[in-house]
Amino acid sequence: MKKILALALAMAMGLSLAACGGGDKGGSPAAGPGSGSDGSSSAAPGGDGSGSDSSIKVGAIYITSQNDVAGYTYQHHNGITTAMEALGLDPADLIVVDNVPDTDDTAVANAIDTVVNQGADIVFGISFGYINAMADKAEDYPDVIFSHGTGYMANDTNFNNYFGRIYQARYLAGIAAGMESKRSKNNSIGYVAAYNLDYAETCSGINAFALGAQSVNPDAVVYVNVINTWGNETLERQAAMALFDVYQCCVISQHCDSAQPQQVAQEYGMKGCGYNSDMTEQAPNAHLTAAIWHWNVYYQTAIQAAMDCNGDASKFVENMGGNAYYAGLKEGFVDTSPLNENWDGYSDTKAIMDAVRELIVSGEWDVFSGVKLSYEITDGKVEIIKTDAPLMDDQGNEIVPAGGPSVDDSVIKGSMNYNVAGVIEG
Repeated sequence: MKKILALALAMAMGLSLAACGGGDKGGSPAAGPGSGSDGSSSAAPGGDGSGSDSSIKVGAIYITSQNDVAGYTYQHHNGITTAMEALGLDPADLIVVDNVPDTDDTAVANAIDTVVNQGADIVFGISFGYINAMADKAEDYPDVIFSHGTGYMANDTNFNNYFGRIYQARYLAGIAAGMESKRSKNNSIGYVAAYNLDYAETCSGINAFALGAQSVNPDAVVYVNVINTWGNETLERQAAMALFDVYQCCVISQHCDSAQPQQVAQEYGMKGCGYNSDMTEQAPNAHLTAAIWHWNVYYQTAIQAAMDCNGDASKFVENMGGNAYYAGLKEGFVDTSPLNENWDGYSDTKAIMDAVRELIVSGEWDVFSGVKLSYEITDGKVEIIKTDAPLMDDQGNEIVPAGGPSVDDSVIKGSMNYNVAGVIEG
């Protein structure tokens, strides 16, 4: 890979609202066709430019359709369009190539060529598998800004990466699942996972969710069904059904792109915790809450940065305060969707989730530390009880000693490669 710098922890909190922008695209390779199921690219409909205060154009490469009604691409697309609206940009200046598989570097490269040759000043690629093509094209197009979601590669000029502490929201969603487990007297909780130990992103989410569930039900066990793809509705559905059929789970969660696991939970008369976006509409009787992203928080920062560079893409990383954007609950980048008010466990669960959210935001405690939480509720008020206890993996190894500091840096570095005690991969 060409002149690529690995993510540096010292830069991981580069959250500056300062900024960089487009210019002429010199030295562009010949445009390739858009890729995906129909190979199409499109500009977002609407807008006459009257509210625009910049000529910047935004390119976006999506793994599924921009017309999705829930899930991963849906939430990213919503984040980009919301950010552009907040900045007064013309919706027609969003250039999208969707349905681009992240297992095909050539398809990704062609999609990038398409948006650049249509005038994109900044290109967002939202899937981890886009990483190599994004890195190569950042060098091929030095006058264009490249921003890669969920990755770790970057340079010190026109190429950064962005992700967040979604594990914090996963812990909160786990509390809801644990409360349902405790309420229903069923310790079996399911989890449909794209991957597990292959990526710190996935195993940290599983671990945080399990720890949240165990904070209210210490006997809870999280059964993980891995589908080995970020998104496949058929596999997501089959995996969810197996969790109910084989393990008799009372509630399931997910790290996959669609709402299929939540819809299956509803069909089985059980409960679920979604991911990426609020999935209540897709499963109104089953969905308790979801760990969600507010991608607009990042996209507004990055697009403003691109606008303020005044044509010099090489200033982007400097003006962003670093080549890696990494934020969490404190910054409003991640959270949980509203808890289902019609659920019997609503009141106590909401009180606990709110109290733990405040604790995390304050910086007093983190999920992957040697301090476990439990709770007592009196007259609707929550007392959080902190107990020094080692963080153990599923093989009986001590990861963090009792009272020890958080190892959340292993999520940032991508080195978390274990499951915590109480997680079983089926």
